Amino acid sequence: MSTLTHFDSHGQAHMVDVAEKTSTHRIALAAGRIDMQTATLSLIESGNAKKGDVLGIARIAAIMAAKKTSELIPLCHPLALTRVAVEFATHHANHGQSAHVVCTATVETVGPTGVEMEALTAVQVGLLTIYDMCKAVDRGMTMTDVRLLEKHGGKSGSFVAKR
Repeated sequence: MSTLTHFDSHGQAHMVDVAEKTSTHRIALAAGRIDMQTATLSLIESGNAKKGDVLGIARIAAIMAAKKTSELIPLCHPLALTRVAVEFATHHANHGQSAHVVCTATVETVGPTGVEMEALTAVQVGLLTIYDMCKAVDRGMTMTDVRLLEKHGGKSGSFVAKR
């Protein structure tokens, strides 16, 4: 098992020095979902939510969050992102399951450190935005299954989660 990289030899938190790392094309893909009542999902899909286009606004919020990750997560490096793509897929209740929206974020850069945190942050904020916009009709929504699905580039190579 590797050591935790955000601590020095004295156990003090520090920002990892990436100056000597090679710049490579890096990609991360993360996803998560928000469970809700079927009526809430129907409201989202109809575009008649009181606050407007829920998924359109959540997409913009997720993109903005990816760009601001280093301001939210203390030891993340500020990165020049080359691409942030956010997609939403809606799923209606089926056989006792709740209705839900899946948020998927793909983030890319060319640089010395990866974009996993940016992809995960985009997903979380996208889901939080859906919650914020729909909480007036469904306070019981639950965000779940947020995780890194893939990452490519860099010294450690590729990672693909078991699905």
